[in-house]
Amino acid sequence: MTTLLALDTATEACSAALLHEGQVIHRFEVIPRMHAVRLLPMIEELLEQAGITLRQIDALVFGRGPGAFTGVRIATGMVQGMAFATGKPVIDISNLAALAQRAWREHQSEYVCAAIDARMDEVYWGCYQLQGSVMQLVGKECVSAPEKVMLAAGMLVPDGAGTGWQYAERLAVRVGRNWPQMLPDARDLLDLALPRWEAGAVLDAADAQPVYLRDKVASPRQSG
Repeated sequence: MTTLLALDTATEACSAALLHEGQVIHRFEVIPRMHAVRLLPMIEELLEQAGITLRQIDALVFGRGPGAFTGVRIATGMVQGMAFATGKPVIDISNLAALAQRAWREHQSEYVCAAIDARMDEVYWGCYQLQGSVMQLVGKECVSAPEKVMLAAGMLVPDGAGTGWQYAERLAVRVGRNWPQMLPDARDLLDLALPRWEAGAVLDAADAQPVYLRDKVASPRQSG
């Protein structure tokens, strides 16, 4: 059976989850600015509980962003280090997709507009819909002022998930339910990563890179 280890530190939450022998064990703590201290002990706790070593993992999964720049780099760096040390492949998962997957897991939301507070009066956002048991992106992920958030063409009324929904009165999207305190959780990265693993859609350690979204807006490529 597939064994996957997932890590996420892109928001105030720090989490790790292990899929082993068909069972998921995980740790989740909301600990702003403590991710670098707590993440490795979390991983060690999971491996000890499962009775395995890191080299018995089939692949390493991480939340690639968007989110807090420092937080995204912590998970990326940790996964790269473990992947280089063990030769294991890596699977990168969007934190917005993880929010949408959590909304499905906890509330059976089949359509989700996921949004994370990006500070500087902006939000990271994306629209997702359920296909099978996995949330799929509809359109593209963006960073913008809350007023510029919009649904993908033809999408049904979604639920809202993530800290970006603290700006609900400014978001130009009508939703059914919304959960502005919801944070990404590594256990949902596992659900999103498993189909990728089965399809062979994995990365080498060197190709595991964070996705900030804001870079594309703040530093566009210069022509010439």
